[in-house]
Amino acid sequence: MTAPDSTSHPQPSRSGLDRAAEERLTPGLIDAARSDAATRVLVIAGDAAPLAAPDALLWRSPDDVPDGGQWAFLGRDEDRSALLAAVFPAQETDLFEAPAGWAGLRRVGGTLSVHDGAAFVTGLSLGRWLLDAPFCPACGSQTLLGEAGWSRRCPSCGRQHFPRTDPAVIVAITSASDPDLLLLGSNALWGPERYSCFAGFVEAGESLESAVRREVREESGVEVGTVSYRGSQAWPYPRSLMLGFLAVAVDDDAAHADGEEIAAVRWFTRDEIGRALAGEGDVVLPGTASIAHRLIADWHAGRS
Repeated sequence: MTAPDSTSHPQPSRSGLDRAAEERLTPGLIDAARSDAATRVLVIAGDAAPLAAPDALLWRSPDDVPDGGQWAFLGRDEDRSALLAAVFPAQETDLFEAPAGWAGLRRVGGTLSVHDGAAFVTGLSLGRWLLDAPFCPACGSQTLLGEAGWSRRCPSCGRQHFPRTDPAVIVAITSASDPDLLLLGSNALWGPERYSCFAGFVEAGESLESAVRREVREESGVEVGTVSYRGSQAWPYPRSLMLGFLAVAVDDDAAHADGEEIAAVRWFTRDEIGRALAGEGDVVLPGTASIAHRLIADWHAGRS
């Protein structure tokens, strides 16, 4: 599949968040944090969070969070105050008013600071698991939360469960003969003007490099030679870790769409990519903070 129009913080490989994971086993950690006025809470409803400004999340005090949410410990800020997430199912109306409204990660992730972007990605990833996986997948019993929201234990069969992360590769393909050509694909579910890198999930027993070669071959018909790792990005739709690569085609003329997932493939010149990155012309590229955008922009700038 080609990469979704995903967004995250501006530098996908940087964490930007002190998770303070060693504290998760502390008894009563969330209750203590909720009783501390210095604690800051990120409220998430569905995949949306409140904004203090178009480029900043609105963090609330624990007393200002509506009832009924699932709570988790995200980490510590610079002054060592606790950061919590309070997650709710998607709402028909906003839980409360926010100065710049509410928005999903796809829309505002690229405008946020590294810290806010990382907190949003982490809170959304963990929150989806908290809301969607309350029962033991082995025996079906209701599980009990532990580790400040980072694990579940089944009281019936004793199994312990953790949030899943599914690895997926995402690949920009350069020409075998012309350094100024880049191959991108258009997903069959998109409009004909939208193009991105090629991507897909890593299969059981498969290395990342093998996944790159298989996905590129399946979707574009291209065999690749050199494969270079470029960085990673957590992406909670639904629970992916995107691992970015740059690969070199063996034969440019072999490129063709699979006709199922991929409706079209196209070799773009460096000038065409430059115009698309600037928002000029008819071609639409991935969102500015996605790893797909980073792979394309780095290639265009000669940083690959």
